[in-house]
Amino acid sequence: MSTSAERADRINYPSSVAFFATHLACIAVFFTGISLRAVLLGAALYVFRIFAIGAGYHRYFAHRAFRTSRVFQFILGFLAQTSAQRGILWWAAHHRRHHKYSDTELDVHSPILRSIAYAHVGWILVPRNEATDLEGVRDLAQYQELRWLDRHPYLPAALLAFMTWLIAGLPGLVIGFCWSTVAVWHATFSINSLGHLFGRRRYVTGDHSRNNWLLAFITMGEGWHNNHHAYQASVRQGFRWWEYDFTFYALRMLSWLGLVWDLHVPPRAVIRGEQRLGRNVVDKVARQLAASFPVNTIAAQVHEALSRAPGWAELKSRVLSARLQAETFWNEIDLPQVPTLDEMRAYARARLAQTASLDEIALTARDRLLELVYSRLVETAAASS
Repeated sequence: MSTSAERADRINYPSSVAFFATHLACIAVFFTGISLRAVLLGAALYVFRIFAIGAGYHRYFAHRAFRTSRVFQFILGFLAQTSAQRGILWWAAHHRRHHKYSDTELDVHSPILRSIAYAHVGWILVPRNEATDLEGVRDLAQYQELRWLDRHPYLPAALLAFMTWLIAGLPGLVIGFCWSTVAVWHATFSINSLGHLFGRRRYVTGDHSRNNWLLAFITMGEGWHNNHHAYQASVRQGFRWWEYDFTFYALRMLSWLGLVWDLHVPPRAVIRGEQRLGRNVVDKVARQLAASFPVNTIAAQVHEALSRAPGWAELKSRVLSARLQAETFWNEIDLPQVPTLDEMRAYARARLAQTASLDEIALTARDRLLELVYSRLVETAAASS
């Protein structure tokens, strides 16, 4: 009998029919033929909707990286939903959760903890991720028109599909709508999957987000993913002058027209990697560093060294009776098997990008490593008593 967790991770075929059908509809081109008008329409809609996703779903609704009017807010939401990636509240809530728990067990689409296929598209098709967390988007859910739009997630896409048929006939529907829709889907999904596996990590973020020039090109700037995770509130994701960000350029032009304003850009200290990290990121990175050490091996070496030292019986008694906490234990002994703070600092420097919080990370990581080794040591001592 399958568990509830297994059932929650099975593809929900009734609600996923349209997704698979759109893919299959792409091969209908063999029957409809190809026209120049349909191809140009498809290319234009790809660019148009990639922008709507980056500027609308992502930078505005998920991160509020700029401000706009209530009318243009609705227009952005409507345009974003022509991509058929569900409702704006659903999209923003899940994306905010991704950032809160990025590359942990609670992340909705981490390719580090799950398969690339699940991170790319599988997470969208399973029952556990179908609901919209309105608590996570209370700032957006206060607008009735946005809640209406979220309740009709595929209406804008259906209207667009009808328009492509009016403009270019069946080739327009197949190439203009279906081809461009599938291309937009997989370009967007690649940020969740490939964007955490391939590329460069310039900033310490506590996750595996990476900058990837190719993903940035096909998504109009969304591929500078490590930059984005380093400073999520920025409307500009290409932090350096050579990091092209076409979505940002378009938003800046819209700001000249007065349609958007207060475009939030990263402080110079963030761009240079000089700003200190938040406590949550420091703790997360420190835990990852500590876990990368062979904890069991170190604990075994420590136990072997202590068992040959005078006074081990008394020390072991104190350890097992819980009269000796980890911090006190390490203050009383000094063993070469355990990395010093300088060694931990060098270990962190070799594995992390430049950060002003390196010393804090190294100190926290060593404390965490000592706790892990002490815990294993207690288990070993109890087993041998």
